[in-house]
Amino acid sequence: MARPRPVVLVVDDDSASREGLAALLQSWGYTTFEAADGAAALKSCDKELPHAIVTDLMMPAMSGLQFVECLGERVRQMAVIFVTGQAAVDTAVQAIKLGAYDYLPKPLEPERLRITIEKALKQVALARETAALRRKLESPLGSYGSLIGKSAAMRQLYQQISQIAPTDASVLISGESGTGKELVAQTLHDLSPRREATFLALNCAAIAATLMESELFGHEKGAFTNAMERRPGCFEQTDGGTLFLDEITEMPMEVQAKFLRVLEERQVRRIGGAANIPVSVRVVAATNREPSSAVKDGKLRQDLFYRLSVFHVELPPLRQRGEDIPLLAHYFLEIFAAKYQRPLPDWAGDYTAALQSHSWPGNVRELRNAMERLSVLSPGPTLTARDFEQFCLRAVVEDKSESAPMSLAEAERQAIEKALAASEGNKTQAARLLGITPKTLSAKLALYGKA
Repeated sequence: MARPRPVVLVVDDDSASREGLAALLQSWGYTTFEAADGAAALKSCDKELPHAIVTDLMMPAMSGLQFVECLGERVRQMAVIFVTGQAAVDTAVQAIKLGAYDYLPKPLEPERLRITIEKALKQVALARETAALRRKLESPLGSYGSLIGKSAAMRQLYQQISQIAPTDASVLISGESGTGKELVAQTLHDLSPRREATFLALNCAAIAATLMESELFGHEKGAFTNAMERRPGCFEQTDGGTLFLDEITEMPMEVQAKFLRVLEERQVRRIGGAANIPVSVRVVAATNREPSSAVKDGKLRQDLFYRLSVFHVELPPLRQRGEDIPLLAHYFLEIFAAKYQRPLPDWAGDYTAALQSHSWPGNVRELRNAMERLSVLSPGPTLTARDFEQFCLRAVVEDKSESAPMSLAEAERQAIEKALAASEGNKTQAARLLGITPKTLSAKLALYGKA
């Protein structure tokens, strides 16, 4: 069965230019429709979205920019190419910001136009495929909040969330780092009767032990040095809502005892306070440790464990969700293509194989960071296994001459240079692209004489 021909809408107030361009596109195998101005083009798009739009910039009544702006989010489902005889850098930038794929000057070079449309249509096809996959997930067991996946493990998780969310019971979430524990907590809140109240996330590992009690329960003015004013704690701040405590095993044991009492009595007393304050808070806690081992190792009180784990949700690592990996990769690439205003790349077959063969020890967080690096640093329009190895695994990369392999230090130096170039010298952003801290990046720059 023959594939339907892509549809291209040609928009130009000059009839000769419009008809000539339509004839050229038809000779390349495209189906074309024509519109004499932006308003007519908008009406055409309201009836049916084309695969691509080639539009003039300067037109009466409604300009090309105004037309594309009126398309709104629909522009993401089409390849929009501007053509004009009045090229200006600021106008080109504005066009790209509105969602255009490219900006070509008049007179048009046929070969350049042909290549541009072909590349743009590939991007559109990938975007539509991603959107279709996302729509397939819009079912009771397909997707919850920001959680994405269609594997058996994720569908089981969605089922569990749908049963737990309407209750008011405490939940303990366990799973490896990067599996999305906070996303699950947020989803539990969003699907609960408390959804209109506050959701507050607190990482216990990021709070100094001496400040943990004040952070949770609050303090009165003058309760301790530097307590200059009364401050309500997390329980009071989330009264009526959900409090998410990540890395619960990093909470000091003495604070765990007081925390347990708050859970049992449903009231809190500020440090230095004399009165108990009633609170209604649903607590969701998380740990990257195996809970029973944490109890055995003295990192989690046994009575607190039983109190928190009314429901215990175990998140599967990404390596056990093989069929979700390409879906998530598409999703993240789409996000970063939009963020950095880059075309959505194609995939080579070996790239998909590389994705699924990697163990992903950092789980979804590692995958997200890897796709961001690829979005910025990959040199070509098609992602390959070599790109994955170079920018995601940081493996030893062979020289283009295929002679002696490049040293790890040289590969690292080149990756740093590319990241700095992509971020226009912003070291903080470059460090994020490389998956390292700004401090580590500064040290490496000093090592390579680039500080």
